Amino acid sequence: MFQIDLVEQCKTNDRKAQVKLYRQYCNGMYCVAMRFLNDPNDAEDVLQEAFIKAFQKMHQFKGEVTFGSWLKRIVINKCIDFLKAKRENLVTLDEGYMHIEDETDWYVDDGISIEIVKEAITRLADTYRYVVQLFLVEGYDHKEISGILDITETACRTRLLRGKGQLKELLKKENYGTGS
Repeated sequence: MFQIDLVEQCKTNDRKAQVKLYRQYCNGMYCVAMRFLNDPNDAEDVLQEAFIKAFQKMHQFKGEVTFGSWLKRIVINKCIDFLKAKRENLVTLDEGYMHIEDETDWYVDDGISIEIVKEAITRLADTYRYVVQLFLVEGYDHKEISGILDITETACRTRLLRGKGQLKELLKKENYGTGS
């Protein structure tokens, strides 16, 4: 069965089609949730909530992007919402003082594994971690990230650059060495 047919059947609340679509995407979306949450139980909970929301909002899927991309955005938003709710103290960032720096002034040594970088990303402040993860790991561009996080593209670029700077310092502290 073609994916678009499956999606159309899900729009009519066809439970068998929903199960097929769930099985098709659950493993990949679980990996996305784990990259954000780093806890299997939290990832499973958020994943279930994301699928429920996706099935409830299925009528809003217009096919402008792939179903997987549409679902991934729901999963990411649910992960961010979960992390925000879990956090006790919110720190506001006055973006009026931010400025954009040169994006070409940073690289990671080829000897550093992706696992080490991903682990270091989890230690960034939330403000920077979300942007860095969405950009470097999930592959979203500044426009998409600004839409997901409801920030300006300028703030997105600045947070990415500052997040990369923090990431660079974390990797230096771990003696993995980065160049500037």
